[in-house]
Amino acid sequence: MAKAVVESGMKKVKYIVAVASGKGGVGKSTTAVNLALALATLSKDGKGLNIGLLDADIYGPSLPKMLGITDSVQPQVVNGTAFVPVPAHGLKTMSIGYLTTESTPMVWRGPMAGGALTQMMEQSIWGELDVLVVDMPPGTGDIQLTLSQKAKVSGAVVVTTPQDIALLDARKGIEMFRKVEVPVLGIVENMAVHICSNCGHAESIFGEGGGQKVASEYDTRLLGSLPLDKRIREEGDRGTPIALTEPEGEIAQSYRAIAENLMTALAENTVKAPVISIED
Repeated sequence: MAKAVVESGMKKVKYIVAVASGKGGVGKSTTAVNLALALATLSKDGKGLNIGLLDADIYGPSLPKMLGITDSVQPQVVNGTAFVPVPAHGLKTMSIGYLTTESTPMVWRGPMAGGALTQMMEQSIWGELDVLVVDMPPGTGDIQLTLSQKAKVSGAVVVTTPQDIALLDARKGIEMFRKVEVPVLGIVENMAVHICSNCGHAESIFGEGGGQKVASEYDTRLLGSLPLDKRIREEGDRGTPIALTEPEGEIAQSYRAIAENLMTALAENTVKAPVISIED
């Protein structure tokens, strides 16, 4: 009996959005997960958006744990060549973490890591997606170049904290995307304000206004700011992201506002894209 034809790859993905940071520790993966879940709550023509989430952090995959996926779960393989993305909270997800264990280090050189990312992109059966959110590794290395070369990236979201050193690295990330001609759709300022759980006092521990300043410097927008709140970390560690567990809460609504601003930026960027015509 002939095998059924399986169409893998990203041909039916409308937008590919890279969530990136110039350095680690700014909450990039947490932002990517909660942003993807927030996007899935938005509607188009009366229906929810179809959202995918790809973990491009080959050396330090964290999405399986943050989504509550155990080590025993692996993607189904079709016809020996294509992966079925793992469903998680309504998202289609793929990560090298599904093919290893939490304690297995990926001791690979850059080309091997790039090859693994290419396989996950091109050999996964993504189907029709409105947005594929790609959680990038920190920095400006091989994986970033592989994504820009192998996929038609609609734009990037740069995550930073207001801290000066983080903003310095955020600028490097923006410059990297400019060099590979990927538009920066906006900045997400994480850990912007801490509110004391006892007295309610608000304090900008890492500084303030940095995200808006960088956005203005590079003619992009501040998509939104998020607080320094231990519940975000606790829910992520439990595999129950806060955008899912407290959908009506203030933090989840902040992620939803960022998702709405991102969709606006994507639509505007599509309109601005030049139309190339060839005439005799």
